Amino acid sequence: MKKLGLIAGGGGLPVEIAEHCERSGRPLFVIRLKGFAGAQLAPYAGAEVGLAEVGKCIKALKRAGCEAVCLAGIVARPDFTSLVPDLRGLKLLPKAIAAARQGDDALLRLLVGEFEKEGFEVQGAHEVMDDLSLPAGYLGRRAAGDADLQDARRALAVARAVGQLDVGQAAVVAHGLVLAVEAQEGTDAMLARVADLPTHLKGMPGAGRGVLAKAPKPIQETRVDLPTIGLATVQGVARAGLAGIVGEAGRLLVLDREAVIALADELGVFILGVEAEGQ
Repeated sequence: MKKLGLIAGGGGLPVEIAEHCERSGRPLFVIRLKGFAGAQLAPYAGAEVGLAEVGKCIKALKRAGCEAVCLAGIVARPDFTSLVPDLRGLKLLPKAIAAARQGDDALLRLLVGEFEKEGFEVQGAHEVMDDLSLPAGYLGRRAAGDADLQDARRALAVARAVGQLDVGQAAVVAHGLVLAVEAQEGTDAMLARVADLPTHLKGMPGAGRGVLAKAPKPIQETRVDLPTIGLATVQGVARAGLAGIVGEAGRLLVLDREAVIALADELGVFILGVEAEGQ
């Protein structure tokens, strides 16, 4: 197995990947991004690197003998004026600022390109862990009713449409009405907004109506930033009075899978994987 350089932001995904590598015996080196990577990653061999210290990051990966890299975890869009770049980062900064003006996906593609130029194979989290992505069909015991399936189809269409504009990856639809779309606030904050809407527009905890859909942007570099759900997503969906979650099979990451299934069953939330468009 190629030694993996895990470039780790926040959240549970980098931790799951690190634990998977440990269990499977895959050699691992963790680049902990300052201000983002969690404390759980501290015991792993690695280095702490600032967001604009591109040269330091690449040198550390090469010294460690990494052949592949995986970018995983939550990294908020930075205030570029506050970054402290090294020489390599300074050279890259104008391109990064220009790419960021085009959208998050353009910025991620630029970063992926920099690692590929240095000879690293860039692997998606779902490639490192082949059981991380949502399968086709239902996870857990809960299934969608006919009205839920209609909402799911519309919610996925809306999520794909906002993704086409590089706005976000998620949307909520209930009774055929678009209740929310995701932008920079993220899924949890979007669901909190939905929870504050009148119950006649959706449902209520224990009697949910409406669906959260998450889909990758059509233009997206799928090796980084695939949409993700976890325990907080299931809790947010239930709290918002929604019936379930839908995503594209193989293109939605599920963190803490067994715990997510158990919680969804407990709260009466269905999780459905459908075939991606064109597949």
